[in-house]
Amino acid sequence: MKRHVRVVILGAGTAGLSAFKEASTVTDDILMVDPGPLGTTCARVGCMPSKALLKLARDVAAARKLAQNGFVATPAGEADGAAILAEVRKLRDGFATGPRATVEKLGKRYLKAAARFVGPDTLDLNGEQVSAGAIIVATGSRPIVPGPWKALGSRLLTSDSLFEQESLPKRLAVVGLGAVGTELGQALAMLGVEVHAFGLDDRIAGLTDPDVNASALEALGRHMHIHTGHTVEPELTDGGVAVRFGEQRITVDAVLAAMGRKPAIDELNLEALGLELNRQGLPDLDPRRLRAGDTPVYFAGDVNGVIPLMHEAADEGRVAAYHALNADAECLTRRIPLAIVFTEPEIARTGLAFSDLPDDALIGGADFGKLGRAIIMGNVGGLLRVYADSDGRLLGGEMAVTGAEHLGHQLAWLIQQGVNVTDALLLPYYHPVLEEGLRSALQGVRRKLPEQSRRPDLPLCGDSDDPLPGI
Repeated sequence: MKRHVRVVILGAGTAGLSAFKEASTVTDDILMVDPGPLGTTCARVGCMPSKALLKLARDVAAARKLAQNGFVATPAGEADGAAILAEVRKLRDGFATGPRATVEKLGKRYLKAAARFVGPDTLDLNGEQVSAGAIIVATGSRPIVPGPWKALGSRLLTSDSLFEQESLPKRLAVVGLGAVGTELGQALAMLGVEVHAFGLDDRIAGLTDPDVNASALEALGRHMHIHTGHTVEPELTDGGVAVRFGEQRITVDAVLAAMGRKPAIDELNLEALGLELNRQGLPDLDPRRLRAGDTPVYFAGDVNGVIPLMHEAADEGRVAAYHALNADAECLTRRIPLAIVFTEPEIARTGLAFSDLPDDALIGGADFGKLGRAIIMGNVGGLLRVYADSDGRLLGGEMAVTGAEHLGHQLAWLIQQGVNVTDALLLPYYHPVLEEGLRSALQGVRRKLPEQSRRPDLPLCGDSDDPLPGI
């Protein structure tokens, strides 16, 4: 006999935990399955340890700059890579404690097991067959590593293994210029590692706006050697790893594979779903409900490869569980897209990408090399660009500027609310703040509108006699 439960959730990461929380509002008949380790990708090997490393790298770089400029008498010494990595692990372990404890408290509703489909609604869990009314696959992703590269052995690093190192390499090749490659590459370069970063083309960190991308490339190029337009062929040698690209060759101590991640589905036997699988080995999904065909199976988080970001995984877990338990419910829409890369300067994209803009889109920009607050903060330039439709309704933006993690949020909020650029300029802006750069970009859009109001950027008086409404 096989056991039956109402909902099985495969994976105890961000999407799985979010799905469990949502499903718990309807039923307690839930089984969460994960072979371990627990703690979520973000907390263990992703966003949190990488940000900890970046923070320490910025501190080291700032100390070095103070000494070089003569503002402190003691010269900045060489960074202690072992101590820095130990501190990153300490912080990482603290962040992972919460989600790990959440799972462990589930008692019999958590099963440490590897899952394998034996039918569209049935799983083999460590030899036990379990059927379910709904199965939510949230098994996450793994770093992409070309097969031949595994011959590099311990000299091959990924974001999963970097933080476990006892010391920093002297020379490092970073292959891939997405979020992972740019963040880790720049952090390690700030710590004194000689970093060579490689990309197939000159686009970095997901940017599509050529002007913003050029600004980001210039900024990151101050810290590491960036090589674009090349495939990379690493080969183990007696002295390290020889990296060939084009007609050139360099020798490094290690290679960091940062070419993205792939769905963690190898052992799931998705063929048992009876659906056609795509090149990634996944079935086609209803993009709104995340359901696989007419099966009771849903895919949420990094495993589906839609938008591999932590906040999106949390939302997708909710969406999958909601629709799994409310089959006839209206679909839930997504929030405005928002992606942030925590380099120096930070990079952010929100709303419609430059590459997807309509032909009549209006664009405004701001050079942070001329912005007072950014100059005081030690900024060496950067570009923010805002996009709107022909009527001035905000569509999106891309930026590589100090404070992009906040400015990206503010712009995303305006876009999701359907705000027009004229109304956005009625909002308060302090001085000196980085938000003045956002205002300059908005003003650049407004100047391109066919008709402009000639009154100042101030709200009109309402019917209230209160001179400060809302205060």
